Amino acid sequence: MSAAGRPVPAGVRLIRRVSTTRAFAKVAPHVVPALDRAVHRLTRGRVLLSARLLPGLILTSTGARSGQSRRTPLACMPESGGTFVLVGSNFGRPGHPSWSANLLAHPDAEITWQGRDIAVRARLLEDAERESAWSAVVGFWPPYAQYQARVERRIRLFRLEPRG
Repeated sequence: MSAAGRPVPAGVRLIRRVSTTRAFAKVAPHVVPALDRAVHRLTRGRVLLSARLLPGLILTSTGARSGQSRRTPLACMPESGGTFVLVGSNFGRPGHPSWSANLLAHPDAEITWQGRDIAVRARLLEDAERESAWSAVVGFWPPYAQYQARVERRIRLFRLEPRG
C-alpha cells in the first residue's frame, strides 16, 4: 500500500526493489541524470524522464568550490504551500552528493518545476524538523530507508522555499 492507502502498482514495487541494490547504486548516478538532462533538453523542459516514477525537478545551484552554475535533475517531495524536500541519498552511496554541498555553501538557487522556473532558498533540516521530514520521505519513497541503512553518514534533507 502507498502512503495514501492505495495499492502500489507492480512496476513501482519492482523499481523500488531494484533501486535498493548496490548494482543500482553504482550505475544509476551515471545513467539516470544523463538521461534526465537529455530528455529535458530535447523536450525543451517539458519532460523529466525520472519524474514518471517520482516527482522531479531541475536544481540550478552555484558550485561550492567553482562558483559555476550547476544543473542537476533530482527527485523531490513536493509539500503543500509550494515547498519541496530534497533528499541527499546519493542512491545509497557513501558520500554526500555534490549538489548538497553546493546548497550548504550557496543556499539561494533556482528550480525548474513542471516547466516553471522558481527562485528558492534551501535550508538544511535538523533535529525534530528533520525527523518529521524523514518520516514523510520514507513514506513517500520507502527505498530511502534502505539507503540510510547502507551508509554511515546521515542523509541530508533540504527544504526548498520560494524566495520573494
